[in-house]
Amino acid sequence: MHQGMLVFAQVMAHMPLSTFRRCVVAHRGDHKVQGFTCLDQFFAMAFAQLTGRESLRDIEVNLRAQSARLYHMGFRCPTISRNTLANANATRPWQMYADFAQHLIGIARPLYAGEPLAIDLEATVYAFDATTIDLCLAVYPWAPFRSTKAAIKLHTLLDLRGAIPSFIHISDGKTHEVNILDALVIEPGAYYLMDRGYLDFRRLYAIHQAQAFFVTRAKSNTRFKRRYSQPVDRLNTNVLCDQIGVLTVFYSSKDYPAALRRVVIRDPETGERVTFLTNNFALKPELIASVRGRQRTRRAATA
Repeated sequence: MHQGMLVFAQVMAHMPLSTFRRCVVAHRGDHKVQGFTCLDQFFAMAFAQLTGRESLRDIEVNLRAQSARLYHMGFRCPTISRNTLANANATRPWQMYADFAQHLIGIARPLYAGEPLAIDLEATVYAFDATTIDLCLAVYPWAPFRSTKAAIKLHTLLDLRGAIPSFIHISDGKTHEVNILDALVIEPGAYYLMDRGYLDFRRLYAIHQAQAFFVTRAKSNTRFKRRYSQPVDRLNTNVLCDQIGVLTVFYSSKDYPAALRRVVIRDPETGERVTFLTNNFALKPELIASVRGRQRTRRAATA
């Protein structure tokens, strides 16, 4: 005879379910619900995520195969139907899960506050990027992307200590990534790592005015006028130049009137020249390159 808690129940035991119930009450998630509660819905979707289920039918088949153990897993609904689960996902307020996720992030981030970054930097470092998720246009007509398919974009601000998302935004596939920068609450003193898709000098200047730092890649047509150069060790490092200057294009210089730092390195893997722009003038140029390399490594590990 089996004794002890099931693995799924042991994992769910770490969830602050009292907080989850408060989120459900705040958004009236269980209003007029008879049997399949929001907690059952949460357990079903958590089971699907942890076990890699690919569809509602897949979730239904696997849970019904363990129907004798559902109670011990935490479910109070005797059977899980895909139609019931689909209706719950479509009609119940998503805000209660968003609030619960923010509470979990608040618990997790302090646990990784002392995790080393593999670089000599004590400040908080965020990586901001977006992922496009393709959808069926017939099923998701509210998410236009191309003439024959739909998609959504998942915009994530990732804390590189522990790879914990501190901000998540979902938009339709046509929304440009740079527009989501307006929704960020900038943390003074933090570093924001972004790719060329976020090269908007008006928004970068807003980060600068908020007393935060950014590191981003420059585009090939970015016009930059050097004021002076700083010495670099081209023999022992991959840094080719470290320059302080200003933007020369009229609209770019109007959007970002302050000085910028340009660091050019040679990628040790491909040999190509990579140009970075930042508003931090104190970091060593090789450290700027390592910060960007850390972002790529963490993004690949969590993809």
